[in-house]
Amino acid sequence: MKKLIFVGILGLFVLGSCNNSTVTHTHNEHDHATEGHNHEAEGSDHSHEGECSGEHNHEAADGHNESAEAHSDEIILPKAKAEAAGVKVSVIEPAPFQQVIKTSGQVLAAQGDESVAVATVAGVVSFRGKVTEGMSVGSGTPLVTISSKNIADGDPVQRARIAYETAKEELERAEKLVEQKIVSQKDFNSIKERYENACIAYEALAPNAGQKGVAIKAPIGGYLKSCLVKEGDYVSVGQPVASITQNRKLYLRADVSERYYGVLSTIRSANFKPSYSEETFSLKELDGRLLSYGKATDDAAYYIPVTFEFANRGNIVPGAFAEVYLLSDERQNVISLPVSAITEEQGLNFVYIQLDETCYKKQEVTLGCTDGNRVEITSGLKGGESVVTQGAIHVKLASASNAIPAHSHSH
Repeated sequence: MKKLIFVGILGLFVLGSCNNSTVTHTHNEHDHATEGHNHEAEGSDHSHEGECSGEHNHEAADGHNESAEAHSDEIILPKAKAEAAGVKVSVIEPAPFQQVIKTSGQVLAAQGDESVAVATVAGVVSFRGKVTEGMSVGSGTPLVTISSKNIADGDPVQRARIAYETAKEELERAEKLVEQKIVSQKDFNSIKERYENACIAYEALAPNAGQKGVAIKAPIGGYLKSCLVKEGDYVSVGQPVASITQNRKLYLRADVSERYYGVLSTIRSANFKPSYSEETFSLKELDGRLLSYGKATDDAAYYIPVTFEFANRGNIVPGAFAEVYLLSDERQNVISLPVSAITEEQGLNFVYIQLDETCYKKQEVTLGCTDGNRVEITSGLKGGESVVTQGAIHVKLASASNAIPAHSHSH
């Protein structure tokens, strides 16, 4: 019995040992497989790192960054949009440019183009309708009426008529007497002269006389420059009532500092911009010519007057003040641009250079003299570059609004 128990225990021990060995082996196999799997995974990871190597990625990133840097200062504006906005480009080349003296001045009516209407009788002024400075008037247009009613000397028209009729009767009587040798030829000539003077005086007043008085008319056609009397004013014979200008010729008077006196003899022409306008007028285009320049300064202001005459073919108002650009001798090989090409940002001046049909670049420039139409460029540009001369504001707006896409083009 004891043997059976011992054998049974031994058998259980052996069976337990076999099971343990089997489990251990199975476990080891599983671990080995797992290790193999992990090793493959490690291999896979290693392989993946090789495919996405840092060297490859850095080259792509560097190329992208270089492209972005190359185009960071470029502005894209499609050709169609540029044309629609009126953007124009010109190739800039050195050319002659005149020396400029910038000063101030005034536009004046030319002498000989004005006439003054004067009172032909003494009396009180009344206006015939609206009379405003600047209005167009024709030759013979009534401006004011002068009434002599209640004047101590009486109605001048009535007095002129009486004087004329009296002189006429006296002349008719003298004509008969001179034939009879009763009146000498000398006396007859005196009577005839008095008649002619009375006739002239009466004929000058009678056509303009009416129930309200004598009309004072415009002596020439043109524009009413100034009305020199007011309603109800008393005027005497010969007193100016109004001035009329035809504005066919105008004067430009520039006041130049005395320090420029040495170069005044080189002045050839001028441009000017009236205070009421953004347009700059060229005397060369208006058949302008230099009339004179002063030989001395004004005692109070120390300015020398320089006067030009030109044809009034534009919208130019006599009496207007103006910026004046006096033009003297030319300098050669100067790069200049129309003033419309210049944009300003925070006190700096810029232009836009066209790189190709759709691409532009902002370029800082330094300005020199200006003649009102063009401005000298002293640095920032060289000959042969294509610069936006009109519509620069639209390129400026494009630079602020569009993002620069990566693109390729040859410069």
